Amino acid sequence: MHKSLLVLLLAVFLLTPGCLVVSKISYSIQMKTKTTGTVKVKFHDVRSDAIGNKEFEDDKKNLFEYLLKSEDFSASMQSEGKTISSRRLEIYENKLNGIAVYNFSDIEKIEGIRFRDGYYYLTLQAEDSVLYTNGEIISTEDYKRIIWNEGTKNLEFEIQSGQVLQDTRDLAPVYKSLPK
Repeated sequence: MHKSLLVLLLAVFLLTPGCLVVSKISYSIQMKTKTTGTVKVKFHDVRSDAIGNKEFEDDKKNLFEYLLKSEDFSASMQSEGKTISSRRLEIYENKLNGIAVYNFSDIEKIEGIRFRDGYYYLTLQAEDSVLYTNGEIISTEDYKRIIWNEGTKNLEFEIQSGQVLQDTRDLAPVYKSLPK
C-alpha cells in the first residue's frame, strides 16, 4: 500500500498489541480550489485482529473512545493539515464502517496526492489493488498511478487494504450493543 495511505490508516487505526483492520478504503475528494477541499474517507468492515481479550478491549477503546470521540485525535489530525468536520460509525450489511470528513488547505498533504502541470496524481505500489477510480490508471512494473486532470472537481478512488480479515474479530456486534 502506498506509504501515505498506510500512514493515514495507521493514524486512524493506531498500532496496538491488537490492531484495527479494514477490507478497503474509499476516498472522495471535493476540490474547492486547485489545492484546497474536503475529503470523505470510508473504512469498510472495521475489525480487530487482536488475539487476546486485553488487546481486543484496547482495540474497542481505541475505536469507540479515541477515534470516534477524542479531541486529542482531532488535534493530531489538525497537526497534519486535516481539520475534521465529522466522524462516525455505521452498520451496513452487518459490517461496521468508519466515515470521516475533513477539510484541507494543501492537497499535497492528503494521502500522497500531487498537483503538477495541470494534473492531480497519486502514485501507488504496483501490487496495490485499485477497486475503483474516476481517474485514469497507468501501471508500470514499478508503480501504479491514478491521474485526474485539473478540471476534475471530485477525485475518487477505492483501494483494497491488503489486510487478511480471516481470524479477525467482528466489531459490528460490539457497536450495536453500545448505548446510543
